[in-house]
Amino acid sequence: MTVTRLTPLEVASGLVLGTRRRHRVASGFSTPRDALERSLLPALQRAPCVVSFSGGRDSSAVLAVATLVARREGLPDPIPATLRFPSAEGSAESEWQEQVVESLGLTDWLRVERTGELDCVGPVATAVLARHGLLWPCNAHFHVPVIEAARGGSLLTGIGGDEMFGPSRWWYARRVLGRRVRPRPRDVLAIGLALAPPLLRRPVIRRKTHVPYPWLRAGAVAELERGLAADEAAEPFGWRGRIEWRADRRYLDVGTASLAELGRAEDVVLSHPLFGDEFASALASLPTEVRFRSRQEAMDAFFHDVLPASVRARSTKAAFDGAFWHEHSRQLVARWNGEGVDETLVDPELLRQEWLTETPDPRTYTLLQSVKIAVDLAEASAAEGREQPAAGLLEPIPTVRTPELPTR
Repeated sequence: MTVTRLTPLEVASGLVLGTRRRHRVASGFSTPRDALERSLLPALQRAPCVVSFSGGRDSSAVLAVATLVARREGLPDPIPATLRFPSAEGSAESEWQEQVVESLGLTDWLRVERTGELDCVGPVATAVLARHGLLWPCNAHFHVPVIEAARGGSLLTGIGGDEMFGPSRWWYARRVLGRRVRPRPRDVLAIGLALAPPLLRRPVIRRKTHVPYPWLRAGAVAELERGLAADEAAEPFGWRGRIEWRADRRYLDVGTASLAELGRAEDVVLSHPLFGDEFASALASLPTEVRFRSRQEAMDAFFHDVLPASVRARSTKAAFDGAFWHEHSRQLVARWNGEGVDETLVDPELLRQEWLTETPDPRTYTLLQSVKIAVDLAEASAAEGREQPAAGLLEPIPTVRTPELPTR
């Protein structure tokens, strides 16, 4: 493992862009389901095997297949672990969760209720920042209670399902070329863009890319828009290239490396089988005639025997942003003097205005954690009677550890 820092723009925007290509060998599995089942075994053999279970389709699928494999292999059932936030609007998923757990016949289910403890600068996050520095995503500490429940064992997540099962950027062009919709004259442009090389796509997409980041200065917004356009332009048109490109997204690499860092503190091995090499390679190798065209088709193809139809078909997702902005965040903003942000990228006053709104943009939460580190260091220095650190006070703090070889 090597230390990899978030760039200043990634801290300021809360986004991680780009890819890190991994070398993959051809899949040795007949189906993606075979690959998924095999990839779950190491975690199931390292008890306790806990599944971070929100009730969404991806974590439900991982829990369901892990339960099937455990029983077939004579291993202990995986333990679903669920965090609940009664005060966070939009986070309730108990109905979906209970439906899945009941259908699987699981009796051991860890349910943990929290209020403001998992605020992005609350006590759990502050301990993580003090120990590891600035991790991405800003809610990496969200998994701490679940990791603690898996101490000495393993933790499975459903991370990667959106990427592996989500629609292609070039979905419409594919439908036209596959004669699944009646072509229109202007479709020539969509097809031309889809079949063009990334270098030619980029300026076209850039002209349509506008992001609302009011706290960023104009130069930072322009740089971010260029990066987002380059990302969109880079998505391959072909099936295999697209699947592998999505599994190689740098944000997946950085985010899961953050969780691995937290897991090491509790001797917990984390696994994210929905974008692991085995499953991604098997998906990429699917013959044309059995490739899915939508998330619904993917869920039905791979999980029809282990998940209720209603769960496979659901299109809603819980929102946990309200769990990360509580009194701790508001108190920090109230005493903030502008430290901890890169003023070449961020306008502190416009950022303050954003933070004083009822529901601040969650893309600013990484910035707030950067502020928390700066404020704590300054207060510690003052308490010890030392001169406060100057502009580069974040420099000695390691941020994210990522593997030498890669993945969003």
